[in-house]
Amino acid sequence: MTIPRRAALAAPLLLALPARAQPRWTGRQFHNQPEDSHQHRFLVELWDGVRAETGGRLSIQVFAQNASIPGSDPAALRMLVAGELEFFTLMGGILGQAVPLMEIQGLPFAFRSHAEVHRVMDGPFGELLRRECLAQGIVWLPHATMENGFRHISSNKGPVRNADDLRGLRIRVPDGELFRDLFRSLGAEPVTVNIRELYSALREGRVDAQENPLVVTEVNRLFEVQRHMSLTDHMWSGFNLLANARLWNSLPEDVRDIAARHARRAVAAQRAYTDALNRELETRLASRGMVFNRADTDSFRRVLAGGFYARWRERFGNTAWAALEAEVGRLG
Repeated sequence: MTIPRRAALAAPLLLALPARAQPRWTGRQFHNQPEDSHQHRFLVELWDGVRAETGGRLSIQVFAQNASIPGSDPAALRMLVAGELEFFTLMGGILGQAVPLMEIQGLPFAFRSHAEVHRVMDGPFGELLRRECLAQGIVWLPHATMENGFRHISSNKGPVRNADDLRGLRIRVPDGELFRDLFRSLGAEPVTVNIRELYSALREGRVDAQENPLVVTEVNRLFEVQRHMSLTDHMWSGFNLLANARLWNSLPEDVRDIAARHARRAVAAQRAYTDALNRELETRLASRGMVFNRADTDSFRRVLAGGFYARWRERFGNTAWAALEAEVGRLG
């Protein structure tokens, strides 16, 4: 049976099999990092394990850098919601385009450690966010937020020592309103560039700076086009493992249970690996010529206290804000 290309995009894809054979589902898993990244091999291992344990009933192929589709993350997110993509990993800041509350994952200076983030996202607050996702046709698998890390600022214009050094700086940000508002509030000029184009944007001088975890600087080779790395820990970001709800709910319960179990195992391994890699990268990147400094982030907080947190509390709503404060303490 030949399956038309249009049908091949739709989820779920149910293959024709001989009588009495078990149904089989195939699909695609997108993510936005390179194949040699801190994400790809764990996703491959996850879906290889699911394929083996289900006897091929669920077979998912992993595509790095979102299979190079035009529009990158926002386009892939629209595909996921529409049922044209089965699985996707995405940070909360961009997922906010479909599920506005998910931007709260990146609230500046909300979290003190990776362990705290994982506890909060795997607990009751994460369940609140999961319900918001489901209302938009997205299943965020439990215990399935992969680590990316705390974000830092790199620049070719000199080190960022305090908030004053951000004034007028053309800094690349992902396509999320929280990112744009944060850096506008700090006096910078945020410019949205998708991750696949970030290297060339820095090399060509279309932007002067960028902000990402050290591991993103490493796997995307941004150290080749950036000189100064200022450690700011201003936001945390991770990759939420998402499924199209229609596909997920069409799977037999035992297949969902197997997928969820393999996801939890793969994510735990990915978190440990990425945490360790982020810790060692300061030394590795310095050996490649990057110059490090620790920024005065108290100066950031003083600027943001002037209205930034009040705006985002109103935007997220008192219920979600209070639920997060119950986990991490007073915000802002």
